[in-house]
Amino acid sequence: MSALAAQSGPAPARASGPATFTGTLGLLRFMLRRDRFRSTVWVAGIGLLGFYFAHAIQVIAEDEAELAQLATLFTDPVGRLMTGPAFGMEAPTFERFFSAGYVLFIYLLIALMSMFTVVRHTRAEEQSGRAELLRSNVVGRHATLSATLSLVVLLNLAAGLLVFGGALTAGYAAEGSALVAAAGAGSGLFFAGTAAISAQLSASARACSAMAGAALAAAYVIRMGGDMAAQGGSVLSWFSPLGWAQQTAPYVEDRWWILALLFGTAAVQLWIGYWLSTRRDLEASLVPTRLGRQYARPALGSPLGLAVRTLKGGLRGWGIGLVLAGLVFGAYAQTLLDAGENLPEEIRQIFTGESMVLGYLAHRGVFLAIFVAAAGVGGLTQLRGEERRGRAELLLSAPVSRTKWLGTHLVVILGGAALLLLLVGLGMGLGAAAVLEADAGRYFVYCVAASVLQLPAVLAVLGIVTALFGWWPRAAGPVGWTLIGYCAFMITFGQLLDLPEVFHQVNIFGHLAQYPVEDVTWAPILALSALGLIGLLSGIWGWNRREINRV
Repeated sequence: MSALAAQSGPAPARASGPATFTGTLGLLRFMLRRDRFRSTVWVAGIGLLGFYFAHAIQVIAEDEAELAQLATLFTDPVGRLMTGPAFGMEAPTFERFFSAGYVLFIYLLIALMSMFTVVRHTRAEEQSGRAELLRSNVVGRHATLSATLSLVVLLNLAAGLLVFGGALTAGYAAEGSALVAAAGAGSGLFFAGTAAISAQLSASARACSAMAGAALAAAYVIRMGGDMAAQGGSVLSWFSPLGWAQQTAPYVEDRWWILALLFGTAAVQLWIGYWLSTRRDLEASLVPTRLGRQYARPALGSPLGLAVRTLKGGLRGWGIGLVLAGLVFGAYAQTLLDAGENLPEEIRQIFTGESMVLGYLAHRGVFLAIFVAAAGVGGLTQLRGEERRGRAELLLSAPVSRTKWLGTHLVVILGGAALLLLLVGLGMGLGAAAVLEADAGRYFVYCVAASVLQLPAVLAVLGIVTALFGWWPRAAGPVGWTLIGYCAFMITFGQLLDLPEVFHQVNIFGHLAQYPVEDVTWAPILALSALGLIGLLSGIWGWNRREINRV
């Protein structure tokens, strides 16, 4: 009876206090080892980008007189919409130009690094089942989240120190440089807190990333509206954490007190993340998953329909972002046209051709095409996830051949990439036609053609990644994203750097003519298309020959 009474007695109280953090240091060491390459790439990439931004300005403009001529690129409403409130542009210096035009992109990268790190080590670990295995050991309830946030703090500090050092080497003021680094770290912690809350609300890593990414996108859009309204920002700018980071006005007013908003709200979000984690079971979510249909759509009974269902969410997200970017880039054409006569030669050589506006639109078409290729690479890495989680093996146990499984997914990815190129061209064309005073229809056609003509380069990138997926799947994602990053860097900065020709030859997107300022040539189109087709066929062949879930 006593034993029965003991069993039927009150449930033990939920553990609290230091015991809930047991194992934090051990998990942090494990995360550091597991992410040693990934974290190094993130931090080094952010540091190098900050170093380049700080020094490239002094290459683009020889003195502050040339900077004054360039200031209109940032003080124009469309320029403020893209880069920020343009503090100090009435008397520009190199350091103010750095702060007004470039630090926003550093903040965005730090925010993305922080969000992805939190999702990777919290919700993704629960989804894979590794979190349950770890929690079966002597590990406190909050140990995983605490170790993850400790890792994020270390990464933000390292990235901030590199950005600070890069600004100092350019001769910029120490106080303003420290404020840039601190605002970047504050932005990272804010969105780490956002991701920590999303991890408690969503049931999957993908949904968690989408929720946190939507918060970052909303912050950027709110900042765009606020900064476009007036130079120095408006009331709307203060409703965005990215707006707070830029309202610190480094090198101009140096408002340190605004950092209290970033770090204070980050601390509140982190506390909410901890509190919410005590209100759910492991691998569960606080927001229940939406019930599906009572009966599946008929299309899901075919491999193609299932491939569309699997990939359409990611492609749709990329499409929305890229079309909006195309609209903004197109709307910037009139600003560039107004400042065209005053632009330094270093800027002119980026936009090839006799017409500055046509060269700009052609260059932006190539730049956005690289991100269309990134959407395709994201789809291919999603296939790797389907394989590793066992869903591909489950589907292949039905009367579905390997060739049909991979082939249908490739059809969706390639078709989606082609559609994205068309939509991006239409968006950029509409933006340019809306602001350009003459020949709006001609510019619209040029934008659409400039985007669609990049399809062979996109096909080549996807062919390379598909070949790796078939023969060396572990390398497909890293190589694909590295290739995307390299092409974006070369298209943006390659003309400003005195690099050997071999670096330009490796850039897949550098071989096609930048229409309409250059005549279309068929040789690179055929060569890149052949490379893409060979890669696709090789990948399908390798997929049919290798084991599923092969490392």
